[in-house]
Amino acid sequence: MEKLSGIEACVFDAYGTLFDFNTAAAGARDELGADWQKLSDLWRLKQLQYTWLRGLAGHHAEFWQVTGDALDFALAQLKIERPGLRERLMQLYLQLGTYPEVPAMLRELRGRGMKLAILSNGSPPMLAAVVRNAGLEGIFDAVLSVEEVGVFKPHPSVYQLAARHLQLAAERICFLSSNGWDAYSAKAFGFRVLWCNRFGQTPERIPATPDGEIANLAILPVLLARA
Repeated sequence: MEKLSGIEACVFDAYGTLFDFNTAAAGARDELGADWQKLSDLWRLKQLQYTWLRGLAGHHAEFWQVTGDALDFALAQLKIERPGLRERLMQLYLQLGTYPEVPAMLRELRGRGMKLAILSNGSPPMLAAVVRNAGLEGIFDAVLSVEEVGVFKPHPSVYQLAARHLQLAAERICFLSSNGWDAYSAKAFGFRVLWCNRFGQTPERIPATPDGEIANLAILPVLLARA
């Protein structure tokens, strides 16, 4: 893969890209047993579906509510009823771990003087909690939430947030997401995009194709050509 030149900032999706959403359900394996992965997968699926449905219908709510609604659906679908489990899982969602390569990758880029930001559906308190829990406070120049525009990804106004806050042209920003729909939509907006395809997803059939595809974020510093 060719290196990307002229990049002045890296903007990361949060959930599934920097932070492992599976660690919430995994943290309650003592109660969930073998069902923890099924719950995690369904929780995530409905969480994303609800953001799209709310966006299309014009019924915006903070991601915390959407996350809780998705969890309620998943628990009901799997017929899991245990006192206190919902509250435990929601609190675990505020303590998600990073993927293994993330801290060192971010610190290397920060050491080079690269601007770094998060651009996420997450509400400001949710994002502040996971960043703090991961020991990443002070790493990012901006932690941006869709709450500033009141609509979830992939609405173009969300991607515009990053360009406006960082005061950079879109082509000077490298956007990274593990979600194919997010990566493709960010490219359609005008960002340079690397799709971090952690989960071996099939390429999307929507505008427009990312600049490259990587398996994880460890290689990112190598792909960003120094000025």
